[in-house]
Amino acid sequence: MTENVEALGQIDEIEGPEETDLAEDDDLADDSEEGSESQPIVVGNIYMGKVLKIKPFGAIVSLPGSAPGLVHISQIAAGYVQSVEDVLEVGDEVHVRVLSQDAASGKISLSMKDIPQMEYDEDDPDGYIPPPAVVTPAAAAAFEEKFKAWQKVSNERIAGLNKRNKRR
Repeated sequence: MTENVEALGQIDEIEGPEETDLAEDDDLADDSEEGSESQPIVVGNIYMGKVLKIKPFGAIVSLPGSAPGLVHISQIAAGYVQSVEDVLEVGDEVHVRVLSQDAASGKISLSMKDIPQMEYDEDDPDGYIPPPAVVTPAAAAAFEEKFKAWQKVSNERIAGLNKRNKRR
């Protein structure tokens, strides 16, 4: 998480003379305040956001009732992303997780990794394709444990049935 905070701190160095402070960007401030009061953003929570701007180093995403945050290019997808435009467009609605929030500067670091994104299907009357399930290591381990217990009980039942059949 500290890498993301450091990356946000280096934006001024990357961009040079162009203004990159998210809090001072008038276009972004207007979009994020559309009829909503400022709400506290909780680190670790997942929010639905809208892509406001695309930069070479990531995407600036509005959060409901809060200042916009940055999804660094390394946090857009689990695999390699050569260009932000290959994955996102301005106006896309995406699910993001809050990685960190710097109270002093107000910068919010976001991630889209390991968060299922809804895809829109124009041919489907409902419109949205459900995202694939994400299996965590803990869930996989719990499944393995339950499966082994079931397999043991099943093998014992089969052995009992085979024993009965041999007696006949």
